[in-house]
Amino acid sequence: MYLKYLITFCILISFNANAQLFEHDKDFRAADSLLKEASFSVHRDNYFLSGVPLNGPITRNSADVKYQVSFKQRLNSKPILGGFFPYLMYTQKAFWDIYANSKPFAEINFNPGIALVRPFYLAGGRLTYGTISFEHESNGRDSIYSRTWNMLAFSLKSQISPRWTVGLRGWFPLVDKDDNPNLTNYVGYGEASASYQIKPGRWSADVLFRKGSGLLNYGSLQTQLNWKPYANENYYLTLQWFVGYTESLIDYQRQDSMLRLGFVIKPENMSIF
Repeated sequence: MYLKYLITFCILISFNANAQLFEHDKDFRAADSLLKEASFSVHRDNYFLSGVPLNGPITRNSADVKYQVSFKQRLNSKPILGGFFPYLMYTQKAFWDIYANSKPFAEINFNPGIALVRPFYLAGGRLTYGTISFEHESNGRDSIYSRTWNMLAFSLKSQISPRWTVGLRGWFPLVDKDDNPNLTNYVGYGEASASYQIKPGRWSADVLFRKGSGLLNYGSLQTQLNWKPYANENYYLTLQWFVGYTESLIDYQRQDSMLRLGFVIKPENMSIF
């Protein structure tokens, strides 16, 4: 039920808030927040982390490396379709059993997509991105190891203060139930995110909460503490804790608790979602 209200909210905000896009100076400034970034840029966090489980024995097979590569391509430097900017996106997340004898890749998840992004300002001058996206996620396998689903997603992300950025995202999942029984229960229908600049330019913290379809069960929580060792460089040392389900598609029904340490490259500006 809450997804219906989220989608309605996204549509109303995207098309009606603060008058029509680009009619005022603040609307041009909102568009500049996208245009000042290179057309090819970081999408989600790019990271390389190594860690151990907190809910089981630590062995050569349970410790691993998790890394993610994520980028986006803006397709036009001028808005289309009522002020939206078109994007192509791609994210690849891998789980590498680097400490095992043969060092196999346990799982790789592929997440391409297309998006329309509209920048605008909420009351009080809060820069906000409204996004509509269609995405595919799968692990590229077949037979009983195949995991795949698609989504039509709607999101809002807003810089509500110089230190706080918050986001809300909901989706319609399109799942092949033959390959992925009950996957919707675990991926849920939405997520909420928040970032806080503890010491701007040096220390920050991120939280990502995904709600499963059950009242109390399923879902996941991922938190990060980031430290930027050099003010003029765009990488951080990161401590990440993940607890819950669907960290990887292959084991989406397994509850994990992993603590990892490594480095991350973040988007230079506020990410689109």
